[in-house]
Amino acid sequence: MDTDALTAGTLQNLRATRPYPAVSLTMPTHRRAPDNTQDAVRLRNLVTEAANRLDADPRVTREARDAVKTQLERAAADVDPRRALESLVVLADTDEYQIWQLPRTAPERVVVSDSYLTRNLVAAKAGARLFWVLSISAEHATLWSGTNEGLRREDAHGFPLRPAHQNFDPERQARSGDAPSIYANEDTRNFFRTVDEKLRGVLAADSRPLFLIGLPQAISLIEDVGECARTAACKVAKGTTAETTATELAKELAPALDDWREQRVAAALGRLDTARGAKSFAGGLDEVWAAAREGRVALVAVEEHFQRTVRVTDEHLEAVDPADVGPGDEGIREDIVDELIETVLDNGGEVAFVADDSLTDHGRLAAVLRF
Repeated sequence: MDTDALTAGTLQNLRATRPYPAVSLTMPTHRRAPDNTQDAVRLRNLVTEAANRLDADPRVTREARDAVKTQLERAAADVDPRRALESLVVLADTDEYQIWQLPRTAPERVVVSDSYLTRNLVAAKAGARLFWVLSISAEHATLWSGTNEGLRREDAHGFPLRPAHQNFDPERQARSGDAPSIYANEDTRNFFRTVDEKLRGVLAADSRPLFLIGLPQAISLIEDVGECARTAACKVAKGTTAETTATELAKELAPALDDWREQRVAAALGRLDTARGAKSFAGGLDEVWAAAREGRVALVAVEEHFQRTVRVTDEHLEAVDPADVGPGDEGIREDIVDELIETVLDNGGEVAFVADDSLTDHGRLAAVLRF
């Protein structure tokens, strides 16, 4: 599945507790030959490792073990190497499997638990900074779903849209902008009202930052007659047509997107600085984990590749080497960072992934507290 399929509802469903065992496999992958030739072998090794762990786990019944193994085999056979990105995540339980190919790296690991390991999915969603793009003119309205990987036209939710009238040359006008009077036409105003109505439905179902691109007259009109444009993350005054390609659109949007992503990371780090002065700051895994369990974390910032396996004893976390973990050890959290992130999200908090080594003074992660 693609990163832009990672809606809040999808992630919530994946984080839900399910009958043990739920198996999660993650591994780095390669986009091109010859490096990608090793990916199938590594996946087969992970499937074998998962099967061995299921065999050795006394909590797993024979029926459940066989069912999960079957799902893992089906998933491995279904992975399409032509779609490989930076990492692969395979999720399987007794009833289903899911394959996620992600545009950010993930470590090679097998996790057997009562829920899926979703940290890499959350990281991909946060790192991708999913957004919507509305390309609009008097003659078309096209919606695009955006990630770090590029843009994909959204042929749903009533999009793309065209007005009923066809009494002028829309492509020439969109390119040259030589007919501003069309934006004063009542038919055009009604068309833009319809666009705004459809867009409101999209944002209600999947709230993401919105980027607008179109001639200044088009942007001004959609702001005047609708609601969504007024809160857009950015507006790019550039004429487009219904035939503008994803590559062409991405090129026009690139400077605005780069600025927006940098501002998001800077804003998160700025909130941490403010929290330190206001004594609403927590740093380090043990302290942030405790605050997250109490529902006190408004924002957690985590270094991109920070992970930790721990043993929970007397409400404290003791780091352990994953190689020392035995099958069926119920006191082990194989990725406490994943659990922490899930807890923050479940309590309405935010997650920001920042560059490695940017939080070394705070144990690789830090939080802004609500109280």
